[in-house]
Amino acid sequence: MQMPRWLRFALCALLVSFGPLAHGQDRTPVLLVVGDSVSAGYGLSNGQGWVELLNRKLSDAGYRYRVVNASISGDTTAGGRARLPAILAQHKPAVVVIELGGNDALRGGKLATTRANLDAMVAASQTAGAKVLVVGMEIPPNYGPAYAREFKEVFAGVAASRKVPLVPSLFAGFGEDFALFQADRIHPTAEAQARLLDNVWPQLVPLLRK
Repeated sequence: MQMPRWLRFALCALLVSFGPLAHGQDRTPVLLVVGDSVSAGYGLSNGQGWVELLNRKLSDAGYRYRVVNASISGDTTAGGRARLPAILAQHKPAVVVIELGGNDALRGGKLATTRANLDAMVAASQTAGAKVLVVGMEIPPNYGPAYAREFKEVFAGVAASRKVPLVPSLFAGFGEDFALFQADRIHPTAEAQARLLDNVWPQLVPLLRK
């Protein structure tokens, strides 16, 4: 049976009215950050964290991305690996920034497990069609120089094997300056957030498009 003319006009009007609203968000590429408390902004006020600063810098630089911060305080690479598939399916990101591993080391976890989890996260992100940036971390020297060196090499190894860019250390340039860390000497202060972003930005820019 042929659709009445008035009904065709009504349906067309609805499509015109709601089409941009329904699909406009999908046209904005998503930049996903999956991290721990350092990226979740632990101990900071809203808007102070480096991910929030990144959101503003992208806009100021003319990059049109919707930043999704999926960072959780206390998260490990195992936790990130477990929850990543659902996040990828929900947001379909164009770029994924992975900042995890610090809590693995602080808990004395096996570095082989940390590497396997990070590698799986990068692989899953690439399979989902996203470009990936791995953000490396460093641990305090009291864990021993050998463990600290091996921990740092985990990030470099994953980045090299998956052919993705690497931020060697999120705390580069100020990691030993306790004035830029909160009382726990683990989480950077609000004043240090711009420096975190400065360490990430040069490696992130080649993955972006205007």
